[in-house]
Amino acid sequence: MSLFRHFKTAALAVLPVFALLVSFAGHASVQAQDIGPDQLVRMTVDRIVEIVKSDKAIQAGDIKRILDVAETHAAPHFNFVRMTRLAMGANWKQANPAQQEELVRQFRTLLLRTYAVALKEYRNQIIDVRPLKVPAGSTDVQVKTLVNQPGAQAIPIDYDMERTPQGWKVYDVTVGGVSLVVNFRSSFDGEIRKSGVDGLVKSMAERNRSASAEVPKK
Repeated sequence: MSLFRHFKTAALAVLPVFALLVSFAGHASVQAQDIGPDQLVRMTVDRIVEIVKSDKAIQAGDIKRILDVAETHAAPHFNFVRMTRLAMGANWKQANPAQQEELVRQFRTLLLRTYAVALKEYRNQIIDVRPLKVPAGSTDVQVKTLVNQPGAQAIPIDYDMERTPQGWKVYDVTVGGVSLVVNFRSSFDGEIRKSGVDGLVKSMAERNRSASAEVPKK
């Protein structure tokens, strides 16, 4: 399977996570440490509709505007280093520090563009968030949701989140039983076997440059 073949499916699937982060940014007066992971997800159900309906640029499909929103409101709430390490698996140790830094940078860009595409293609999905009891002292949880789509089968999506001093952060998304980072790991492993770590970095960089060239200049 091509390294990026599953991107569109993944983008639509992880929309609720992106919505979560945009919603949280709109509640800056609330301490991040005080918000439970399921509460963070639940509070987005109403917020996502408001965002899509009120932002004319997003409604018009302005990817540049959507990317700005993703960079400002989503990026601070993901653990991109952990996501990259999980996606790399055992191959992470093959990369030197400079390669690891570049891998995180390119993967970060790749994921943010995925979320931007998801927001652009939002079509009134309804998100059912399952209540979660977080045991005292727990630092790692999974929030379960069901995304109901008009005219399509509902999609179960689970969010792996970790507690940090800055609040809960997402480090993986499981869609229909398939982990996003594990899916990437399979693709990354194949690319590394073929052309090494540098080849993987080059492949991601080329994909990101190609996506940037597709963004209309104003």
